[in-house]
Amino acid sequence: MDPVATTLVILALAIIAFMSNRVPLGIVAIGVSVALWLTGILDLGQALAGFGDPTVIFIAALFVVSESLDSTGVTAWAGQQVIGRAGTKRGPLLLVVCLLVAGVTALISVNGAVAALIPVVVVVATRAGIAPSQMLMPLAFSAHAGSLLALTGTPVNIIVSEAAADAGARPFGFFEFGLVGVPLVVGTLLIISLLGRRLLPERAATSLPQDVSAHARTLREQYHLPEGTELIGVREGATEVVVAPRSSLIGLHLFPGMCTPSGDLVVLAVQRGGEDLVGTDALLQAGDTLLVTGPWGELERNTAGPDVLVVDDPATMRRSVPLGAGAKRAIVILAAMVVLLATGLVPPAIAGLAAASALVLTRVVSPTQAYRSISWTTVVLVAGMIPLSTAFISTGTADLIAGGLLGLVGDASPHLALFAICALTMVLGQLISNTATVLIVAPVAVVVAADLGVSVLPFMMALTVAGAASFLTPVATPANTMVLEPGGYRFGDYWRLGLPLLLLFLVVAVFFVPFVWPF
Repeated sequence: MDPVATTLVILALAIIAFMSNRVPLGIVAIGVSVALWLTGILDLGQALAGFGDPTVIFIAALFVVSESLDSTGVTAWAGQQVIGRAGTKRGPLLLVVCLLVAGVTALISVNGAVAALIPVVVVVATRAGIAPSQMLMPLAFSAHAGSLLALTGTPVNIIVSEAAADAGARPFGFFEFGLVGVPLVVGTLLIISLLGRRLLPERAATSLPQDVSAHARTLREQYHLPEGTELIGVREGATEVVVAPRSSLIGLHLFPGMCTPSGDLVVLAVQRGGEDLVGTDALLQAGDTLLVTGPWGELERNTAGPDVLVVDDPATMRRSVPLGAGAKRAIVILAAMVVLLATGLVPPAIAGLAAASALVLTRVVSPTQAYRSISWTTVVLVAGMIPLSTAFISTGTADLIAGGLLGLVGDASPHLALFAICALTMVLGQLISNTATVLIVAPVAVVVAADLGVSVLPFMMALTVAGAASFLTPVATPANTMVLEPGGYRFGDYWRLGLPLLLLFLVVAVFFVPFVWPF
């Protein structure tokens, strides 16, 4: 089969697999790389080159940095500090939420920012008497806009920056994305403020995240503890566990104030059937509940075994504690990484690796925590799809598609070609990963720019704007999916607010981007 035809068949099968949602994204990406090698389109080195690409390494490192800010409570602190001062009126509260998530997203990615702020936003909205459905979709959509404020906002930014450099232009600066990101954030806020109340549903959530302060109050009441007892603090909080069947704790005599057998935790209370377990003959049985306290790390380690069943995961509870242990170190390391990226003293991959290594060496995150924090689906997706971009160029597939596109729109106006590229990206981006979409469309955009004899920079920047406009479906991005249940949304709710935002992003991509980065 002709190499171009073979490449297009592999692309078509990949898109079908992405849209089916039945095959894991990583498996699809790996299948693409393997198929390109099996068909002889690429040699083995080319087919696997994505897994050693600096872009992939940088993306992986950023997940560790994001984890450090989340797990040490930096994000929770920022949310509480800002949202806590916004009052209870819908307008100011919504404005603050959107600005906060946009700013946080610029540094720790869309998914990390949305995941960290959902609990804070839901609790604040509930206390203010506002339906979470009025707040959570704006949270996700503002994060998409905020991803264009800095290089670290989304993997797409990193991909298009590298693609521009590979095409003979230059990479984008760390804050250069903000030239288009700031207008998009402002426009997004205006649309949400003016149209949000009418376009968003008033609906009860199907599931709500835990209110930490309410949880602490519940534990004090359940175990009859004094009101001043601090159960969830910066360095310690408490965890409720149930004695598991066949646990080695069965038969032991534990009482409030004593240490657990490991010596790492202190028992605050022991109950059976909701009643305090007292007396020298009271021995633990399966199903008894313990309230234990100790350092967060020891809580996580000692409750991970088969002896107890954890009621509330310490790792999850820890993230809700503002400015926990290691927070200052995480902030300093983040600031150092931003300086390195903004000044260009070292390549982005080196800056990211240095930051991730420093976080582990200073014990802000453990090695295990660092490995677990990386979204391997995203890493494998990008690494597996990079060879497809290589194949598009080496086989002439990108030239063929670009020629067909120019044949449809003509070569008189670069704006029209830019519109076609952005429209294609936006359509695909509602159905499959926007990261995969950009990896597919980027080589075509490079060829179109070359054929027109214009700069590739406006095409690359417009591509990242179009990639961020994934507003119409809950499956377009993980952030959209995250707010589905807490907001009580349905599939058809997204396009109502999403469509005006998508049109805004399209106008900015086609007309404003070339004004800042001329053809």
